[in-house]
Amino acid sequence: MQCVPYLIALAVLVIELTPAHFIYTGPFLTAVPALAAVTLGPRGTTAAAALALAISVTTATYNGAWGTLQVYSNFLALALVSVAGFITSRAMQERRQRELDQVRRIAVAAQEVVLRPVPARLGPVSAGSLCLAAGTGARVGGDLYEAVQTRYGVRMIVGDVRGKGLSAVRAVAVALGAFREAVHYEEDLVEVMNRCSAALRRELAVPGAYGQEVLLEGFTTALIAQVPDEPVVQLVNRGHPPPLLLHRGRTAPLMPSLPLPPLCLEDLITDLPLKPESYPFVPGDRLLLYTDGVIEARNRDSEFFALSEAMEGIGVGTTPPEFLEQLHQALIRHTGGDLTDDVAMILADRFDGHDR
Repeated sequence: MQCVPYLIALAVLVIELTPAHFIYTGPFLTAVPALAAVTLGPRGTTAAAALALAISVTTATYNGAWGTLQVYSNFLALALVSVAGFITSRAMQERRQRELDQVRRIAVAAQEVVLRPVPARLGPVSAGSLCLAAGTGARVGGDLYEAVQTRYGVRMIVGDVRGKGLSAVRAVAVALGAFREAVHYEEDLVEVMNRCSAALRRELAVPGAYGQEVLLEGFTTALIAQVPDEPVVQLVNRGHPPPLLLHRGRTAPLMPSLPLPPLCLEDLITDLPLKPESYPFVPGDRLLLYTDGVIEARNRDSEFFALSEAMEGIGVGTTPPEFLEQLHQALIRHTGGDLTDDVAMILADRFDGHDR
């Protein structure tokens, strides 16, 4: 549709520069800025009008038609239609922008109801969270995170629901609801993850709640971490990017010994692990939980964001919110401000018990 105005202009030029110039092409050329106003926006309308004007001058000169009433009538009609088209296109663009801004505000409000900021102090850790929406119009994403202090220790979850839109938001709400309930009553961290998966399975079984694509290909990656009073962190990873541990200025991924499928895909394996995996997490260490939107962010040269290097380049005296803000700025510099996927991060700093 965007090519139609230019195709009409080309057809007029061919007619006027060939023996077929006896055909009256004035109305066709006048239609060029009018059609551009519908499909190309204000700038496209201006360009189409300039092209139509150039063709009118060229054909009038080539055919020696200057001084005739028909030429000046064509110019007047072209000018009137171009001005009207520009005004109409500008009004349509502003209206669409107002509508999109309104929908974006509603989408952000809906997502903020589901996702809440992480408390600054939780048991033996200080924490911070960051959530960035991708530049994908008003479509909210499926990133989720939460951190809760329980009698078993500090429990955190980071996950990513496949897809965007309302179906993803519903799945996020279901997973977080199951997590927030189970963390206070389930001592076994693996069982907390199983409760989240079971809740998602029940949601997918509701007739008509999700489209066929979600039912066939929908899944959720998730990572649950537990920080007890002991200097360790326990992890259950279901297909999610491994967290990064910053220890004495160097980062290391906490890779699972056995890769596990995402939630709702348990049928792909025969036996799930019966206990979480444990890693050292001593005072002074920093643990970053994140979604794949961070490590899959690309620059103009299609290079991935170097998260480990970015973490190691941040000063040791920063608080979790300051640390995440510097990561945010590094990510924006890398992508040029053009995020293609949502980003969610939780940072947990382990401090000495005497610092509480």
